[in-house]
Amino acid sequence: MDQDDRRLLPSITMLQCFEAAARYGSASLAATRIGLTQSAVSRHIASLETWLGKALFDRVGRRIVLNEQGRLYLDRIARPLGEIRAATRDMLGHGAGRVVNLATLPTFGMRWIAPRLPGLLMHDPELVVNIAARTDIFAFSGEAFDAAIHVGAPDWPDVEHDLLFREKVIPVVSPALAQGVNGPEDVLRLPLLAQSARRDAWQQWFAMCDVPFPAGRAVSVMGHVSMLAQAACAGAGAALLPTFLIQPELQSGALVCPVDRALAQDRNYYLVYPREKLQVPHFALMRAWLLEEARKEEA
Repeated sequence: MDQDDRRLLPSITMLQCFEAAARYGSASLAATRIGLTQSAVSRHIASLETWLGKALFDRVGRRIVLNEQGRLYLDRIARPLGEIRAATRDMLGHGAGRVVNLATLPTFGMRWIAPRLPGLLMHDPELVVNIAARTDIFAFSGEAFDAAIHVGAPDWPDVEHDLLFREKVIPVVSPALAQGVNGPEDVLRLPLLAQSARRDAWQQWFAMCDVPFPAGRAVSVMGHVSMLAQAACAGAGAALLPTFLIQPELQSGALVCPVDRALAQDRNYYLVYPREKLQVPHFALMRAWLLEEARKEEA
């Protein structure tokens, strides 16, 4: 069979239904995401299996489980399907503005990227940057995103990692609470606030300052950085917060750092993207802008 043999090209709908069901592990969830009924998705998957002459899923009751044949096929088609989506998206957007779709952690998008967007749009008024909140690692081949902000180690598979900056965490309080605070021992006497993802941050900070942290010392925990910053501004206590997320509060004086000791974290922030995106001019512009803004932050 040569490359023009139509038997080598199942319909895009068959492939899309198979890929989505494999990705989500559910025909019903795949149907919701791609806008078809569950029966239509199941029918297209069955047609693809008939086309190939092989079962791609094992049926366990009402569940479908990708089998070895299905995994091999998915590995071969996922990236090409993603490239078709990206190429089509770029072509559709060519005459209606240049679009970059960016996935980011909610707080990072709200407090660091969004306030800086006007500067980017001054460089390229036709550029459209769509920002969506995502906290999980995903396969770009199956999503509509061009890039994502990743925090932690450079361990996102099959993508490029551009280091934006390393996180530094400082103690901050309202100006009223800062009165009489001259050292770490004074901070220990204040109510302490912490983010749920960093429950042991205060123990680490006081250990760095050679100040014993009493067992059972109460620490109020909050889920998001923005909540923590608002509570600290209101005078609820001292909080440990990343410097790059609280620049407005520090510049306005709503928060002050009473003890200039930063806790260096092993959390780095990266811009991640498929390597082929570097060939797209408007993406390259957005990337260069982000890296320059991050360089200013580090400085």
